Amino acid sequence: MIQQAAEVAHSELRQISLSAFRDLLRGNRYTGHTAGICAGLLQTNLVILPKEYSADFEAFCLKNPKPCPLIAQSASGEVKFSDADDELDLRYDVPLYHVHENGKHTGITSDIRDFWREDFVAFAIGCSFSFERALIEAGITLRHIEQDKTVPMFRTSLQTTRVGQFYGPVVVSMRPIAKDQVERVVSISGAFPHAHGAPLHVGDPAEIGIKDLAQPDWGDAVDILENEVPVFWGCGVTTQLALANAKPNLAITHAPGAMLILNAHDDARENNKTN
Repeated sequence: MIQQAAEVAHSELRQISLSAFRDLLRGNRYTGHTAGICAGLLQTNLVILPKEYSADFEAFCLKNPKPCPLIAQSASGEVKFSDADDELDLRYDVPLYHVHENGKHTGITSDIRDFWREDFVAFAIGCSFSFERALIEAGITLRHIEQDKTVPMFRTSLQTTRVGQFYGPVVVSMRPIAKDQVERVVSISGAFPHAHGAPLHVGDPAEIGIKDLAQPDWGDAVDILENEVPVFWGCGVTTQLALANAKPNLAITHAPGAMLILNAHDDARENNKTN
């Protein structure tokens, strides 16, 4: 009997190449978060849904660019976005996928080969992990990476602009930032509009409907020190709440924090959509 190789720890992946990382994924040897992995490459949220929903979903992203910056869209039935990344296979190259049926989350899987349909259209939506390299290089401490946790994410009282059946609350990711570094962090992240750009909110979480930072809706709680303030960015998990309202009979997304990594520089696309 052949035994599956043991899962690799996140701490072993800081310097891994994209091709080696994809080999791990295709061998089901890593199902964790992707913060800090393949530094310098573009990390994205992934949404896959039937073609009949694709026009409205594209319009929804374009109407809500802060939480849902659209990076790329596939042709129907294609398992990659363009010839620029020939090795990509959307059925395998995410650490962990969520399955949604009729608006309900119904499963978690490490590949989606058994779910794939020829009418599927895939969307890559920008992720705040893409600007984290620039923050780290500027000497900014990122607590979730320091503590090897999935960045905390929260449902807010902010609402997206509705398109067709797609609507719902905005989701944000949160990072504690030293008070004297906030202005610098806003400036650095603002240069990444394809990765949510500058924060949506700084300071009191109650102002955007968040009751308890120790109880994130997704991800893990992180420590906030006395000299720090919570800073909130738009988050692509917003699309998963919109999917719950649109209720396609089948849709696939990444698991929050376990992102799709593309063979493109993290500062290269500037929110330009490719087909």
